[in-house]
Amino acid sequence: MQRRSVLAQMIGGLGAGLTAGLAGVKATTAEAAEQGTEQHAGAWYVPAEEVPHELTFMQFPVALSVYGDRWFLQQAQTTIAEIANTIAEFEPVVMLAAAGDHASARQLLSDKVTLWDIPTEDLWCRDSGPIVAVDGTGGRAVQHIQFNGWGGKQRHRRDGRVAERVAERLGLPLLPTGLVGEAGGVEQDGHGLLCAHESSWVISNRNPGMHRDQVEAALLAAYGADRMIWAPGVKGQDITDYHIDSLMRFTGPGRGLINLPEEPDFDDPFHISAFETHDILQAAGVALEVISEPNVRRVQSLDFVASYANYYVCNGAVIAAEFGDRETDAAAERALRRLYPGRDVVMLNVDPLGELGGGIHCATHELPSG
Repeated sequence: MQRRSVLAQMIGGLGAGLTAGLAGVKATTAEAAEQGTEQHAGAWYVPAEEVPHELTFMQFPVALSVYGDRWFLQQAQTTIAEIANTIAEFEPVVMLAAAGDHASARQLLSDKVTLWDIPTEDLWCRDSGPIVAVDGTGGRAVQHIQFNGWGGKQRHRRDGRVAERVAERLGLPLLPTGLVGEAGGVEQDGHGLLCAHESSWVISNRNPGMHRDQVEAALLAAYGADRMIWAPGVKGQDITDYHIDSLMRFTGPGRGLINLPEEPDFDDPFHISAFETHDILQAAGVALEVISEPNVRRVQSLDFVASYANYYVCNGAVIAAEFGDRETDAAAERALRRLYPGRDVVMLNVDPLGELGGGIHCATHELPSG
């Protein structure tokens, strides 16, 4: 199943969405700065992605029942291996795969990538992998948001147990959050601020019977945060119900990057939602840098996700996608170098992930240093 399938229909007006989103903001970023909001030692919190990592987790895709086509599965495996091999030049990488899949994975992986015997089906480690929290005193734990195949849309017998199996392998406590969902559906700045689309969380296929305030309280507790910005998002038109990490990423306290089309199609609900989310964040005081989506792509499918925002920050580098548009690829690279000074920026062709509706961030999950 494609992770994104655009339907040409209008969704609700921007005004109503902006009002709803602003209602979810607990404090503007300016107010938070005045309050000096920070996470405190001794309390669990999930660090920002750019803090030092012990390693990166990834998953080796193997399930033909998911991919349906052996050639395309092999393309996905090759792409995942290239990402892993690239990250491994900067920090250790652990590839998760059943022992019986290690031989085929090893053929593609560099010697710098370690294999663990943790069975997988698909490659989306951001969503099914472990969300590791720290307490500022050297302690670590896994905040367990249960993965259920994006609301039961995909097989997840193995992937649904990846986080708990990693926690067991690491000897870390598994802390229940009471939530079903995916880490790709929430962004954080590492200083107490979260942002998410309601469509990925306040939805019956993940958290039936839970109101937005209940979901928010559980997310804030899981991430050790105290402020939340909601935008409506888009329900039911892609497998993730519109994850935030393919649109917007926090790049530091109260600032972020957002990926917008240069020429929006207002018959496209994802375009409408993207600009709606931009307006909500901006009104909440988040300083945003806009990066334009590519105008020229190697893959022209409507389902293809061409997101410069879906990058991964590892020790000493930013690993990002390029799509074959010289102008926008170069502009994205310049922006990432400016936003993450002192880090290498490595741009990769990961088109098979875009065809599946995701990107590099979706395929990785960091283990922060204690």
